[in-house]
Amino acid sequence: MNDLSKARATTLEVGEEAAAQRIDNFLLRRLKGVPKSHVYRVLRSGQVRVNSARVKPEYRLRTGDRVRLPPVRTAMKPPAAKPAEFPIVFEDADLLVLDKPAGVAVHGGSGVSFGVIESLRAARPQARLLELAHRLDRDTSGLLIVAKKRSALVELHRMLREGEIEKVYLALAKGKLEGRTLSQPLHKYVNAKGERRVSVKEGGMAAETRVKALKVSSEFSFVEIRLLTGRTHQIRVHLAHAGHPVLGDGKYGDFELNHRLEKRGVRRLFLHASRLAFAHPVAKQMIELEAPLPAEMKKFVDACFA
Repeated sequence: MNDLSKARATTLEVGEEAAAQRIDNFLLRRLKGVPKSHVYRVLRSGQVRVNSARVKPEYRLRTGDRVRLPPVRTAMKPPAAKPAEFPIVFEDADLLVLDKPAGVAVHGGSGVSFGVIESLRAARPQARLLELAHRLDRDTSGLLIVAKKRSALVELHRMLREGEIEKVYLALAKGKLEGRTLSQPLHKYVNAKGERRVSVKEGGMAAETRVKALKVSSEFSFVEIRLLTGRTHQIRVHLAHAGHPVLGDGKYGDFELNHRLEKRGVRRLFLHASRLAFAHPVAKQMIELEAPLPAEMKKFVDACFA
């Protein structure tokens, strides 16, 4: 453990690259190796100050803010992310869009030391800013937007909140699933093992998922899904609740079916973020991007619907 007997508080001045970022997220990035619970403890106790005043975790920083950081213990030096690049579908000075492989977390946490964003930062140490504009589940493949400027990030977040970014997914589901709109409210909770889960529950967050059948058999359905809201695990929970879980879903799926399908190549969640359409957050021109269906999903679709 670090010796704090002679340690002193430090003061940082917020630059443009951190403007509009929540103070809790700013601290989590700055205080590497400090347990998340301790970061929130020093924040809520007033040991962290912004312009000499206490702030709540949701406070958004402004350029020129002076942030006081107390001396904190780190249990150990966190492992360094390995530099990695991913297939880039679009990139300019303000943002990039990559095609994330299945099985790779978008960021560190929940037992994962680092994810896409940490590996991308390690591969591009000269970049002033690289921040996720949104998230994909670890086992979902496909298009992921990363902001390279704070102004682009803030505008992308607004566009996501206002439903101005069209997000289309492709999935393979159990059974005969016809086109429909699923709009059951979703509730987030933590199970007995401390794992994050979502369920359909009255009083939960409003959610809307539009499903279009592309290919259907008595066994499986290949569907196109449009998200009108962006709730955690929305597609997976809505489809499972409708009796048509996504193939390979280890949290909400048909576990017996998944086990049988392993021999047929279903060894991941068969959910893919295939298309994005939105106005560029700075230049405002329309951008339409697509990521091809991953080989293992395409092979299964071709075999099932030949």
